[in-house]
Amino acid sequence: MTGGGKSALASWRRKRRSGQRGGAVKSVLLFLAGLAALAAAALGVGGWLGYRAATEPGPASDAVIVLLPHGSAVSTIAQQLEDEGVIKHPEIFIAAVRIRGVQGEIKAGEYEIPARSSVMEIIDQLMEGKSILHYFTAPEGLTTAQIIRLLNADEVLEGEVTLEPGEGELLPETFAYTRGETRDGLLRRMMKDQDALLDEIWDERAMELPFSTQGEAIILASIVEKETGVPEERARIAAVFVNRLKRGMRLESDPTIIYGLTEGEPLGRGLRVSELRKETPYNTYIIRGLPPTPIANPGAASIKAVLNPADTDDIFFVADGTGGHVFSSTLREHNANVAKWRTIERQRKGRQ
Repeated sequence: MTGGGKSALASWRRKRRSGQRGGAVKSVLLFLAGLAALAAAALGVGGWLGYRAATEPGPASDAVIVLLPHGSAVSTIAQQLEDEGVIKHPEIFIAAVRIRGVQGEIKAGEYEIPARSSVMEIIDQLMEGKSILHYFTAPEGLTTAQIIRLLNADEVLEGEVTLEPGEGELLPETFAYTRGETRDGLLRRMMKDQDALLDEIWDERAMELPFSTQGEAIILASIVEKETGVPEERARIAAVFVNRLKRGMRLESDPTIIYGLTEGEPLGRGLRVSELRKETPYNTYIIRGLPPTPIANPGAASIKAVLNPADTDDIFFVADGTGGHVFSSTLREHNANVAKWRTIERQRKGRQ
């Protein structure tokens, strides 16, 4: 091919590449124009002005709590958001939801909308469905009746308590929940959590325990729970009761007597000698073995302590004056410890 022919061919190729690039640019421009037209049609406010309106900061100067009921239409939500002062124009919210195609992804719930949130940011938050979390705490060692009273006093939970869980069937802990959860629902969670815990740890229990069922373990764990508020003592308190059961000794636990007198409500005073001798199914100064039911709802730590008690020969314990207990393996040691405790009690009364 002559030099002139090569030059003409090169010129033709440059024009072709230039035309391809021009076509790509035209395609991009057409695509952007289409987006603008779609935005204009959906937002009804003129293309990118509509997009700008949906992304600019909202009118709320402070965070606002908004509760969106289940089954609310997008238009209803938009009107509610305007009424709450977090958006200015409901039609912008409706159009933005539709242009994004997320009508079915807006979740009901209770939301804290941050100050100055834009329409787009609010939509993102409602799509994530991260509702405000509330918390209910059932402390360890409460009776079932006491936990139900706390549930009834909670102002966020809904519905009446219709379930009737037995004593010791609940696992006390702190539960996170969203507005709309029922009191029965939380009770079911407590019961399921206890079942799940027992299923998890039962096979890892110590050998030769003086009980054979999960129900008996909960009874003993409830006594341990009521005997000490010191976490480090639970396994050793459990060991004392396990050792006494193995030897056929009575448990002699004051909290069991109180439960037999008041069904677990605070006595408000010390036990009387007549009450120590009063015959009830729960008086472990009189009965041998375990009482017929738990005396409270034990926490996970007390249940674990009963299934794996400390390795010790202790069969006695008494208060030490600091909130804990002193332990002993012989009656002689125990009597000496009791004498020390009586001295502490007298000194305290003398200072009152």
